[in-house]
Amino acid sequence: LLLSASAWAEAPAAQTLVPAKSEVTFVAKQLGVPLQGRFKSFQVQSAFDPKAPATSKIAFSLDLGSVALNADADHELAKPEWFGTAKFPKASFQSGAIKALGAGKFEVAGKLTLKGQSRDLVVPVQVSQAQGLSTATGSFVLKRLDFKVGEGEWADASIVANDVQVSFKLVLQGVPAL
Repeated sequence: LLLSASAWAEAPAAQTLVPAKSEVTFVAKQLGVPLQGRFKSFQVQSAFDPKAPATSKIAFSLDLGSVALNADADHELAKPEWFGTAKFPKASFQSGAIKALGAGKFEVAGKLTLKGQSRDLVVPVQVSQAQGLSTATGSFVLKRLDFKVGEGEWADASIVANDVQVSFKLVLQGVPAL
């Protein structure tokens, strides 16, 4: 999901992701046991000005095939019952509104699209700046069944919990000062 050229033209100057310093992780629970994983490949389109959040825009996409949980699970997660990466290779988030809450805190509202399902999502984000880099961190709970992740026998939330905790740290170059 990309913004049109005219929407980006109204937004502040674009920033660049520093992939080596950034991460997207998650914790799912299977039979009550936390399983920690991460995604190795993701992209960010950011035109964010902390002093003008209303005109800022953020787009994020995640390569679902880059999941890293464990060797057995990674193979299973690509299957149609889970991510269905052959048909749905990416998940995406597109901001709709960004609100400043003070002290480097922001609320980013937008649409998350995963496995062909789109849902509204509000994500709390903390932005800190040091040495010319801006770090945006946050986390939210994703309801996997809202996105048809874990269909069929896996739809039973007593086996794999419906709530998946997603966390991120995105390091960007070029964000104006807070």
